[in-house]
Amino acid sequence: MSFEYAENAHSTHSAPNTDRDDDTAMALKIVVAGGFGAGKTTLVGAVSDIRPLRTEETLSEAGQGVDDTAGVARKATSTVAMDFGRITVHAGLTLYLFGTPGQDRFWFLWDELSEGALAAVVLADTRRLEDCFAAVDYFERRRIPFVVAVNCFPGARAYAAHDVSHALDLDRGTPVVLCDARDRDSGKDVLIRTVEYAGRMHTARLLDSVR
Repeated sequence: MSFEYAENAHSTHSAPNTDRDDDTAMALKIVVAGGFGAGKTTLVGAVSDIRPLRTEETLSEAGQGVDDTAGVARKATSTVAMDFGRITVHAGLTLYLFGTPGQDRFWFLWDELSEGALAAVVLADTRRLEDCFAAVDYFERRRIPFVVAVNCFPGARAYAAHDVSHALDLDRGTPVVLCDARDRDSGKDVLIRTVEYAGRMHTARLLDSVR
């Protein structure tokens, strides 16, 4: 397995302002999950201010009977451990992004990657929407707030957010947003929406606990 830092167009961004009081800085952990080929590695790479860490291996003939590539036949590589990136949303708020592997046989890594996470992004591909069920169930069972981000692949049939919510049988209020995982601004909007939603959920739970 090879660990590599991928080239990233955003790695040359100037460093965050170090003159601010570090006591006011906040770092939050976000998990990026979803089915095989949904765009997790692409999203992390697109938004990261640093060169993202990727653990990708080339798909081989040995995996043809294990990995379901229907709908993503052009995919040549797969994450076998994790993706990692970092983005400073604004002064004082940094997000650490941990992308999960998509294949079933690597799910044993999810518990470790999700430890201490504020929230999660579940990337959805409408061509293989059923691949989202496991991730949705995982975060619902662990009461980790999450946003479903529908990655709008070129040529894929378009669905409204409420149709995706209904198809996935999401709990009422769980946000569904449309995005392009390749686009930095689109990915950043997803992350901001995720942090905002997680903040509301954690506040509501805290209030419930003191009533």
